[in-house]
Amino acid sequence: MSRETPPEPAALAPSARPPLDARAPTVAPYTGPAAGRGALVSSLKEVAAHTGLFGGAQLLARVNQRDGFDCPGCAWPDPDHRSAFEFCENGVKAVAAEGTTRRVTAEFFAEHSLRDLSAKSDHWLEAQGRLTRPMWLPPGATRYEPISWEGAFARLAGALKGAAHPDRCAFYTSGRTSSGAWAPTTSPTAPTCAMSRVGAGSPRRSGRARARCS
Repeated sequence: MSRETPPEPAALAPSARPPLDARAPTVAPYTGPAAGRGALVSSLKEVAAHTGLFGGAQLLARVNQRDGFDCPGCAWPDPDHRSAFEFCENGVKAVAAEGTTRRVTAEFFAEHSLRDLSAKSDHWLEAQGRLTRPMWLPPGATRYEPISWEGAFARLAGALKGAAHPDRCAFYTSGRTSSGAWAPTTSPTAPTCAMSRVGAGSPRRSGRARARCS
């Protein structure tokens, strides 16, 4: 049984929206090439930071290949003849982000409350890495807590079966870097489980799945 904690005062309650970045964007002319050595160096930096050069090379060798996987960054065409480099610079960065070796463990959520996480940007949250197990937010709790796979699916099933109408349920599943960012969930009424990015509910290797009913 998870220990429930009293809800935070309204003034301290976490927000479901990321903090507003009030900094003005910087716009300047760019006269350099769109590809070439600069793109290669930038790509290698991203790969080294997320997967390591060896692991990144193994992943990139399978991008948009017949026996590999589709690039998560765009709708790359599927030609009959394929080269060894069927990706672009952005594709490299997307694959590196999806294949990152960074991990978000239960200790991370023990250290960071919902209020702490809601003050972070989406970019910061995504950069922390991949979930290693299901987590859930007990009613009234201020932190996500670990839950077993059996417990997570049991709670999801219970919420689905207990819904007054199918239209009261919403589903979210994603394995795409472009739409896979997660944010703290602050609903006090529905049991919400944040599933690990290991394919639950998604045909993709790195899928995330959530279900909420009210």
